[in-house]
Amino acid sequence: MTRTSGWPSGRLASLHEELAVASDGDRDTEIDVVSPVTGETYVQVPEATATEVATAVETAREASEAWRERDVAERTAVLDEFADRVLAEQSTLRDLVQRETGKSRRDAAEEVFDVAVTAGYYADTAADTLASERRQGAVPGAIRATVHHHPVGVVGLIAPWNYPLTLAISDALPALAAGNGVVCKPAEETTHVALYARRLLVEAGLPPELFQVVSGRGPEVGPPLVEAVDYVSFTGSTAAGRQVAAQAGEQLVPTSMELGGKNPLLVLDDADPEEAARRSVRSCFANAGQLCITTERLYVHEDVYEPFRAAFAEAVGEITLGFDYEWRAEMGPLLSRAQFEKTREHVEDAVANGATVVAGGEPRPDLGPFFHEPTVLEDVTADAVAHETETFGPVVSLYPVESVDEAVARANDTDYGLHGAVWAGDVERGEAVARRLETGTVSVNEGYAAAWASLDAPMGGRGDSGLGRRHGAEGLLRYTAAQTVATGRALQLDPGPVPDRLWAAGLTTVARLLRKVPKWVK
Repeated sequence: MTRTSGWPSGRLASLHEELAVASDGDRDTEIDVVSPVTGETYVQVPEATATEVATAVETAREASEAWRERDVAERTAVLDEFADRVLAEQSTLRDLVQRETGKSRRDAAEEVFDVAVTAGYYADTAADTLASERRQGAVPGAIRATVHHHPVGVVGLIAPWNYPLTLAISDALPALAAGNGVVCKPAEETTHVALYARRLLVEAGLPPELFQVVSGRGPEVGPPLVEAVDYVSFTGSTAAGRQVAAQAGEQLVPTSMELGGKNPLLVLDDADPEEAARRSVRSCFANAGQLCITTERLYVHEDVYEPFRAAFAEAVGEITLGFDYEWRAEMGPLLSRAQFEKTREHVEDAVANGATVVAGGEPRPDLGPFFHEPTVLEDVTADAVAHETETFGPVVSLYPVESVDEAVARANDTDYGLHGAVWAGDVERGEAVARRLETGTVSVNEGYAAAWASLDAPMGGRGDSGLGRRHGAEGLLRYTAAQTVATGRALQLDPGPVPDRLWAAGLTTVARLLRKVPKWVK
């Protein structure tokens, strides 16, 4: 039997009690949250004031003083328990993610998987990554150098609506493991996902004051958050990221950012066109295309273009649109009217400039106000908005190419550099082509999940697609301040009373000797 609502409004409203700060008495703004399925308001969330944001940061800062002194094993034990609780509560989490985003059950399940395995990964690796490390001193054996990693203080997370569980929580987990406090500003449309995940963290043993959630719109809540914290992790549009980076730069607050993308997928001449077509569909239309690393540009070698085009169009036409809390619908609606209208604008503008619709192309008001068919375009000209601008919706453009060199050149002809994909019959050849793409990550014979789910490897963008990296050791160490402690044991580098000319001669001798010392000597 199909359930009609996984999270009734009353149950959503009950989570408001867990907003991490109390009202300062001046709040007079409640934000209407519109259902992506019906287009109607179903709940409201408060707009945090600047005072409330400052209070949240200070509360997290005070809690972090004790948290940072805990052994790393104690901190990671919380992550380990959290992973178990996420898996135990996965059905409820999927319901809530679907309720707030309208995405399919499968897309919601991927978020739950991501958060659980990320928690487990950092629970297993954080202690080794954060351990103090001996490095080679100025004079090996005579001067000892040790690097320590200290928490930065309070991390501000500004998370988007498209993957509200993954992007609000997976970036928080390494920050907490490193010994920091966290203040999260989720998108106003998906506040309750962050609140529920916070509840699970507290139940897993996290001090409740350490993880704060402040709700509201980015332009109002973001600036006071950036002003107050010690580090900013931002995921969102390139335009918004520039604004956050500008403010953080003024205050010399370090940041990491994953921003927009116009991601290419290359199909080489030795690829199986039917297989590549079938398996590329999800890389283009996961979460209705509302994923930073989904494909929006397909460059297909002319030798396999026609069979690829036919198979791809057929597979796209078979995608099931709709919304339910079961597993039937493969693609849900766009999140909002703004996203829907942007998608319509890109399709209509492309057609007006000479593009042909190969598959889809139409809205589906019979399903709901924000549903749109997955759309494949051909002959998209440089005059079309969709040629270079990220759609962030279920629209992909097909382009035939004559050679690998042309495919690579056209793939790199963009200001973005987030993700790319390559399909090839010869895997080694595919990997060689992948290295030529100017993107932070590349998936070979896969759409996007291979790169994203490889948690031990860094993930991030180049160019207008962002700064810094999440995942791996890099995703943890970004939340720390490295400190080098160098100790002179058998040698002092201060010349003291030694004559300058003699001191310089001595330095030359030491430099020559150092060239013969093995690098492993510390």
